[in-house]
Amino acid sequence: MNLDFSEEQKALKDQVRRFLDARCPPSAVRTILEGAEPFDRALYAGLAELGVLGAAIPEEYGGVGLSHLELCVLAEELGRALAPVPAASSLYLAAEFLLQAGSEAQKKDWLPRLANGKAVGTFAFVEGQGRMTPDKIQAVVTNGRLSGVKSPVADGDAADMAIVAARSGNANGSGRGEQAISLFIVDLAGPGVVRETLKSIDPTRSQTKITFDNAPVEPLGNEGDGWHVTTQVMDRAAILMAFEQLGGADRALEMARDYALERMAFGRPIGSFQAIKHMLADMYVSATLARSNCYYAAWALASGAVELPVAAATARVSATTAFQHCAKNNIQVHGGMGFTWAFDCHLFYRRSNALALALGSLSTWESLLIERMSAGNLEAAS
Repeated sequence: MNLDFSEEQKALKDQVRRFLDARCPPSAVRTILEGAEPFDRALYAGLAELGVLGAAIPEEYGGVGLSHLELCVLAEELGRALAPVPAASSLYLAAEFLLQAGSEAQKKDWLPRLANGKAVGTFAFVEGQGRMTPDKIQAVVTNGRLSGVKSPVADGDAADMAIVAARSGNANGSGRGEQAISLFIVDLAGPGVVRETLKSIDPTRSQTKITFDNAPVEPLGNEGDGWHVTTQVMDRAAILMAFEQLGGADRALEMARDYALERMAFGRPIGSFQAIKHMLADMYVSATLARSNCYYAAWALASGAVELPVAAATARVSATTAFQHCAKNNIQVHGGMGFTWAFDCHLFYRRSNALALALGSLSTWESLLIERMSAGNLEAAS
């Protein structure tokens, strides 16, 4: 059994890493963090030219036509570099929704623009705090017009279009079950759309409040299938997001290791002290466990295995834990200097906490994992 990526996929990984090392140093991340731009447009255009944005989009829709395994590899490198671009919103979510539920006309309209970076997409789903359920969705579509508030929406200030989950159908959206939820495409430059950028812990991955007031929409997929499609796409996106978190965790561990070997105290490297050794070992264990779970999830994603829902939740939980653990302990290894603006540790800490809430909180995915494993056990026992 092959438990690793192929040589071609590793070569792709190395190529993208070299590109990001040259085009996305920490100074580039800081520029977006401290500036007014929502993302690094030049970097995003470069990723489009390299084929990263269209990696998993079929060639007939302007993409490169690679598999989701290659997209997992690319996601890890974007996470390692803390790339300040809306790839997650546009590729893991918007493009996947179009591929899963879009009509041929919708795919031909939007996918080429997402692949070449001329347009950015996002998914407007969350309304309020806590785990999202069908009952929490209050946005409603009546006679082809959308009204409601979505907040927070990742990269909503940078997006040109949004896939929106809203009520429709039964009694003009008054139904309460999953069948009341449908998906719609909204042109965010169109009428009836007001956007407000929110303050967040990581401005390089912006969050937005979007208010829809009779905004015109276009249905995506069949009416009443919105919740089912959303569950499928969110699982796929969770795996790709987990690879981003894995890349960030590995880089934070490397930073801590390198500093521990260079920093001298009492005439010896601080890495020789037992407390630092134990801290680095714990970081390595959490990152390695996350990598194992991510690789399993990548296999499930690429093969369409029935284990995908459990694998997605497992990867998401372990990668979230690993990135937060490694980012926090990276600061600890750096000591007092690690807390200052001068060092780059805070960039990883910010991103780790921002991604921990993306697609749903850690507790949400832990609950999903328990529910899915319990359901699987009951099915096996019956």
